[in-house]
Amino acid sequence: MTAPLEQITTFVLPDHSGDILAAGVQALGFRDVKTLSPGRAVEAVSTAKDSADARAILAAAKITGDVCVQPVAGRRKTVLICDMDSTLIGQECIDELADFAGVKDRVSEITERAMRGEIGFEGALEERVSLLKGLPVSTLQRCFDERIRLNPGARTLAQTMATNGAKTLIVSGGFTFFSERVAAACGFFNHQANQLVDADGTLTGTVGYPILGREAKFDALIDICDGDPTRALAIGDGANDLAMIEAAGLGLAYYAKPAVAAAAHSAITCTDLRTALYFQGYSDVEFIED
Repeated sequence: MTAPLEQITTFVLPDHSGDILAAGVQALGFRDVKTLSPGRAVEAVSTAKDSADARAILAAAKITGDVCVQPVAGRRKTVLICDMDSTLIGQECIDELADFAGVKDRVSEITERAMRGEIGFEGALEERVSLLKGLPVSTLQRCFDERIRLNPGARTLAQTMATNGAKTLIVSGGFTFFSERVAAACGFFNHQANQLVDADGTLTGTVGYPILGREAKFDALIDICDGDPTRALAIGDGANDLAMIEAAGLGLAYYAKPAVAAAAHSAITCTDLRTALYFQGYSDVEFIED
């Protein structure tokens, strides 16, 4: 009979708690508690069955935090594949462009429905892009400079994993103009996204084909992992991230839509992207931050 794989639970709090976290985890019955970040993140040999069970244990103890239960073996991933909009950055680029075009309310409503999975992503993208027709191409750089901001921990996550030998890739249902710049800002090796079509200095209201959506993200995961997605950490927030999140060795929902959070292995709900490093067993002293 095969022995069960040893499980480890990682707890991450949104605020520093002194020694309360480590002591509290030990009091809850977890053993071999190790501090990853003083007062903020610890890991311990698991008494929880899965991440949902561990969250229930935290809730019963009135502790607010993010938690992940997984096998010890293979927890440090050699591939990082991330969504961009509302994951690595705090904005939806198409919504911000729509604001410059004076159609943000119309576009944002379509974006929200698509990210919840209520309407097909490809059709929703075409409809939204059509509303940008006539927008000067120069607006894209202005939008990036004035509106787009990295989410906390995005650069640290990418650089720390890359320094430790991981392949890093952004796969976005957004646009290459932005993914190229976000990849450079974070330190991702590569990026894939959709291409906005322009002519004579303005957007034509069309997008290049094929459209990068849910299946293309899954295909990118399989390709970068050489067919073994268990090697990967995948992070996203919307319905078009579901396939890659479910297939990855560690799939994380980041402040995600309900369907995505329910399907993911674990979720980041109250901390930042550095939590994805703690979940892999990295400690503060191993972080690459500049």
